[in-house]
Amino acid sequence: MKKKLNIADQLKTKYHKTEEVTNFKDMLYRSSDIYRTRTAFKIKDKDGNIKSITYEQFKNDVIYLGTSLIEKGFKNKRIAVIGKNSYNWCVSYMAASIVGIVVPIDKELHTDDVINFMNVSHAVCILGDHKNLGDLLVNLSKMKNPDTEFITFEEKFDTLLKQGKAAYLDGITTFDSIQINPDELRILLFTSGTTGNAKGVCLSQRNICSNILSTYGIVKVKRSDLFFSVLPLHHTYECTLGFLLPIYSGASIAHCEGLRYIAKNMQEFHPSVILCVPLLLENLHKNIIKNMNASLPTQYKREDNQNPYYSLPFFLKKIVKNKVKNTLGGRLRVFIVGAASANPNIVADFRALKLNTLQGYGLTECSPLVAGNTDFFQKDDAAGLPIPNVEYKIDSPNDEGIGEIIVKGPNVMLGYYEDEKKTKQTIIDGWFHTGDLGKIDENGYLYITGRCKSVIVTKNGKNIYPEEVEYYLNDSPLISEALVLGIQKENDDETYINAQIYPNIQAITEYLKGSVPTKEEIWKIISDIVTTVNKKLPNYKHIKSFGIRDNEFEKTTTQKIKRYGDNMNVKKDTR
Repeated sequence: MKKKLNIADQLKTKYHKTEEVTNFKDMLYRSSDIYRTRTAFKIKDKDGNIKSITYEQFKNDVIYLGTSLIEKGFKNKRIAVIGKNSYNWCVSYMAASIVGIVVPIDKELHTDDVINFMNVSHAVCILGDHKNLGDLLVNLSKMKNPDTEFITFEEKFDTLLKQGKAAYLDGITTFDSIQINPDELRILLFTSGTTGNAKGVCLSQRNICSNILSTYGIVKVKRSDLFFSVLPLHHTYECTLGFLLPIYSGASIAHCEGLRYIAKNMQEFHPSVILCVPLLLENLHKNIIKNMNASLPTQYKREDNQNPYYSLPFFLKKIVKNKVKNTLGGRLRVFIVGAASANPNIVADFRALKLNTLQGYGLTECSPLVAGNTDFFQKDDAAGLPIPNVEYKIDSPNDEGIGEIIVKGPNVMLGYYEDEKKTKQTIIDGWFHTGDLGKIDENGYLYITGRCKSVIVTKNGKNIYPEEVEYYLNDSPLISEALVLGIQKENDDETYINAQIYPNIQAITEYLKGSVPTKEEIWKIISDIVTTVNKKLPNYKHIKSFGIRDNEFEKTTTQKIKRYGDNMNVKKDTR
């Protein structure tokens, strides 16, 4: 009798067909040939009018900028890019990565950190927003290369495009003849993760192109799709999947003008695909449920701010679905969620509203995607299945099947920048050791259970994954954020669970029927939630004490709470 394939093996028979590319230049020229007059980007002009930029124009702008960079002597040099998401950022990234080695830098970093990355990477040029470059110019004495070229998007950028165009049309076609080795360093990223210690990640263009093809194999991108770019482009998650993937696929891209403009921009650009982090998804979900309860007839409202959708009659469900879709621009069909685990209940709620929500798992070192939910198979509480041509397994699993996730595939980085020791410790026999803990079920689905470094070990050897306890705390609408720590008491070598909690004051006010909560009322409400959470956990995982924060936790640019620095300080007022 023929053995039935598990879901991971079934997926291998269903991949969408792809056309291989191994470097950005070939991908750019291929897309320009195929999608020449189609819209690659939708941007706003100075008057706020939306205009389209075709694939042909995008290719030409990359060629013109690249030609200027070559003329300045920057071929095979390190070229940094910094700034908010924009068309100019995308042109700069593409040109820099073809002419030399691109160094994308987080615009939110302190100026000293940016200068450090410029110095360490030996960058000869930086393109970016006037604000970021202005801060650098003030601190020019700290830069090792006093001849660093500063190219502002607002002023000098257009001049370089014009100069490059004139040179190219005059017969200087050096850019066209560039030969790219797909396996050499072309992308240098500095990542500061949630556990600190910035590392330089060295990626090749084959690394990223393989990830583009693998993602397309499990999530079909339509030529009619418009990607709404919200997350920072310096991060591989947004850059690979929210910029390069749609360019490969013939889709369009529009950039969000800022978090406060999300709702407005969605009405203007009418996106069909959004890459997001769980926090953004949760905020959208809260607003949708709140508006749903506010607009429904009284008999269908839920006072506890829970989702009323499932108890609605059929005709009302259809009206609600259309109304929700219209508030999101009218065309939205899929959320792609990454950077942290999404609440499976929220994922299920969106899917019920005909908004497909696919979460995945990835790391900068893997270009980034490793696993994902797909067009064919979805499991809301799992990170997903292995993407095409990528393997993962659990190293040294414990009795529960939990161990370190290790990954092998063409997406795995070349290594850490100028750190051979760290590279050899991390990539062993071709397997990248992620530092993340997880387990795999019988169907091949991957579940993320925590970080190796954040695991809390009790005196009797029990392992506690903070993310599990945090999940239960964050499940309460009365809590905005929570961070779980292992602490020790004076003259006691046992490790106890402490939760640092940032309450949702607005939700608590509504819970108290509109009265502004006193400090004692907040403590009482949070204490009750902690008691409820403890009932769901075995004794050794119980929260023994908690503190209440006045401010949000410090986060990375992908909105993950940092597990280092001030966040790890236990408040003195702890109960």
